[in-house]
Amino acid sequence: MTTPQIIAHRGASRERPENTLAAFRRAAELGADAVELDVHRAADGTIVVHHDPLLADGRAITSVTGAQLAPLRVRGEPIPTLQAVLAGVGDALVVYCELKGAGSAAGAVGLLAATGSAIDRHAVHAFDHRLVAEARRLAPGLARGVLEVSYPVQPVAAAEAVGARDLWRHWEYVDEALVTVAHAAGHRVIAWTVNDADVMRRFAAFGVDGLCTDDVALARRTLDP
Repeated sequence: MTTPQIIAHRGASRERPENTLAAFRRAAELGADAVELDVHRAADGTIVVHHDPLLADGRAITSVTGAQLAPLRVRGEPIPTLQAVLAGVGDALVVYCELKGAGSAAGAVGLLAATGSAIDRHAVHAFDHRLVAEARRLAPGLARGVLEVSYPVQPVAAAEAVGARDLWRHWEYVDEALVTVAHAAGHRVIAWTVNDADVMRRFAAFGVDGLCTDDVALARRTLDP
C-alpha cells in the first residue's frame, strides 16, 4: 500500500475558518503534506483566497480591491491573498490552487512563478478546463490538474486535452481501474473530499496519489505505518 499525499481541503477547515492562514498553518501542524485552496481575481488584480465568488456582504470579489478586502474577516480571520499564503506557508506545504473565474489563472501562475522553486512544487486545477489551458500557455512548467465529478468513457481525455498531470476526481468516481489507466498514461489521481477511514485505506491500496480531506488528523492516523 502506498501512502497518498494528504491534502487539507481549504486548510484544516474543521478547526479553523476555511481558506485562511490560520487554517493552513493548522493543517501543517496536523501533518498535512499540502493544502487545497480557491482563488479569485479582485478588481485591482489581487489574487484572493476565498471559496465563493461573493463576500459575506453580497459583494462580488471581482468588484472590490485588495485594499477594500483587507479589513474584512471570516470568523475573526483575515481573507488572505495568495501572495500572503505562499509567504506564510513557505516550504512547509505544497499549495494546490483551484482557479475560479476570469483572470485567476494569469494572476495565480504569476505569483507561483515568482516564488522561484515553488514553480516545481505547487500546482493549479479547475473545473473550468479553459483556465487550465490558459495556465499551460502562461507557465508550461507549472503542474496542472482537471476537476471532474463524473466517470468519462475516456477517463484521461480531459487531462490530455490541457496537458494536465493530475486528475482531481470526486471520490465516488474513483476506482482501481481509473488509477491503473491514469498511471499508465502518466497522470496522478487525487480523490476529493475523502473523510472516511475505510475509503482512505481502500484508495491507498489502489495507489491513489493524493487524498483531499477535511480531516487531516484522521488521514494521518489512518495512513501512517
